[in-house]
Amino acid sequence: MDNNGSSKKITTFGLVTMIITAIFGFGNVSNAYLQMGYGSIIWYALAGILFFFPCGLMMAEYGSAFKEAKGGIYSWLAGSIGERWAFVGTFVWLASWIVWMVSTSSRIWITFSALIFGKDTTQSWRVMGLSSTETIGILGIILILAITFLSSRGMNAIARIGSLGGIFTIAVNIIFIVVSFTVLFANHFQLAEPIHGLKTFITSPNPQFQTPIAIVSFVVYAIFAYGGMESLGSVTDSMDNPQKTFPRGLIIASVFTIGAYVLMIFMIGWSVNYHDNLGTNATNLGNVTYAIFNDIGVETGTALGWSHAAALGFGVTMTRIVAIAQTVGFLGALFILMYSPIKAFILGSDPKLWPAKLTKLNKAGMPANAMWLQAIVVCVIVFLVAFGGNAAQGFYTILTDMANVSTCFPYLFLVGAFPFFKKKNLDYPFVVFKNRLWANILVVVVEIILIVGILFTFVQPLLEHDYQTAFWTIAGPFFFAIVALVFYQISARRHNVDPNE
Repeated sequence: MDNNGSSKKITTFGLVTMIITAIFGFGNVSNAYLQMGYGSIIWYALAGILFFFPCGLMMAEYGSAFKEAKGGIYSWLAGSIGERWAFVGTFVWLASWIVWMVSTSSRIWITFSALIFGKDTTQSWRVMGLSSTETIGILGIILILAITFLSSRGMNAIARIGSLGGIFTIAVNIIFIVVSFTVLFANHFQLAEPIHGLKTFITSPNPQFQTPIAIVSFVVYAIFAYGGMESLGSVTDSMDNPQKTFPRGLIIASVFTIGAYVLMIFMIGWSVNYHDNLGTNATNLGNVTYAIFNDIGVETGTALGWSHAAALGFGVTMTRIVAIAQTVGFLGALFILMYSPIKAFILGSDPKLWPAKLTKLNKAGMPANAMWLQAIVVCVIVFLVAFGGNAAQGFYTILTDMANVSTCFPYLFLVGAFPFFKKKNLDYPFVVFKNRLWANILVVVVEIILIVGILFTFVQPLLEHDYQTAFWTIAGPFFFAIVALVFYQISARRHNVDPNE
C-alpha cells in the first residue's frame, strides 16, 4: 500500500518482469534447436513480431475493457461474440491445458530421471513386460490421479513450490549464458556448430524438416514459445497510466524476449554440434534440454583443459541443475493448473449450462467433481497415446505437437473476436488500435499465420504416412470444440438459454 492507502501500481519494470516470466522458457530454445538448428532463429523472430507483440496489445484492450469481469477470457469472448462461441472458445482454451497436463505428466519422469541419475534413463524403464513409453504412460496416469487427489483437498501450499521454479529458472538461464561465453572464449571463438553462409539460418540439419511444408509447420513451435499473454491482459487496471505503461512495457519485454530466444538458440551452437550431439535416436523433444546442458557441461570441461572424467562430471552437474528447476516448476504448475483453469471456466460461465454436480464446490472450495472428470479425460488420452505403439522419439513428438497446436487454437477465437469487440459500445480505458481498418488487417494476418501453422503441422505427418501423429496433433482441439458446441446447444435448450446469443 502507498501513503494514500491505495494499492501499489504496476510500473513499467514490473510489467516487463511479469511478461518475461510468463512467456520465456528455455525448453522452447532447446526444442527449436533440435527441430531446426540455427534455422529456427528467423521463425522465432517473425513469430515474436507478427504474433506476440500485436496479440499482447489486443489482450491488453480486452483486459482493460472487461476489468470488472471475473471470468477471464470467457468474459472477453462473451462480451464480444456471444455466450455460445465464448463457451466453445474457452472450452478449447481449457482443453489446451488438459493437453499440457497430458504432455507434462509424461515428460516429468525424464526430469526425475535427470535429477536422480544425471541423464535420461526412461527409455530403459520397463515394468511387467511393458515398453518404456507404456511404462511412462502408466506412471503419468498415477501422477495425475495423485495430484488431483491432493489438489481437490485444497493443499495449495504444495503449489507454492512453483514460485521457487521462477527463481531456479532465472538461475539456470544465467548459468547457461556464463558457461556458453566461457566455452566461446576458451575455444577462441570456434563454434561447435559451424556457419556455412546464409543457408545455415534458413535450412535445418534435422532430416524431418527438409521440405517447405515441414519448415512452415515449425511456425506452431515458434508461436507456442510466446503463448500465455492472455493471462496478462487483466492487469491494465493495476497500472499507473496504462495508456503509456503497457505499450512501453510490452515493447521492452518483446524486444528482450525475442532477442533472448534468438541469442540463446545461437548460443547453443557455440557448445553443441548438431549431428555429433543431437543427431541420434536417443535425443527427443522430451529430453533435449537435459542433453544440451550435459553437452555444454562436457564441452566446458574439455575447453578448459580438464580431465575427461572431470568434464563428464561437470556435464552431469549441469544436467542436474536444469533438472532441479524443471522439477520444481513442473510440480508447481501441475498443482495449480489442475484446478485453476477449470474453476475459472465453470464459475465464469452461466451455471445453468452445467450439471449441478460439476459446479458444486467441496469444503476446500474446489470443484472436486469437475477436477476428477478432467483427470479421467487426461488419463484416457495419456493411455491412448502411450499405448499407441510409438517409440520414445515419436511419443514425445506427438505430445509436443499436441501441446503446441492446442495452445495456438484458442488464439483463433481471441484474435478473431477482436473486430467484434471493437464494435461494442464499451468503456475503453486503454486503446492502441484506434484505426479499425488497420486493426482488422492485423487480425487477418495473425489468423492466417495461426491457421497456416496449425494446418501444416497436421499435413506434414500425413505426407510421411505418420497417421497417428497427424491424428493426435489435430484431434484434441477439434474434438473439444465439437464437444463444447454440442454440450452448449443441449444445455441451452434444456435450461431455456438462447443458443444464438
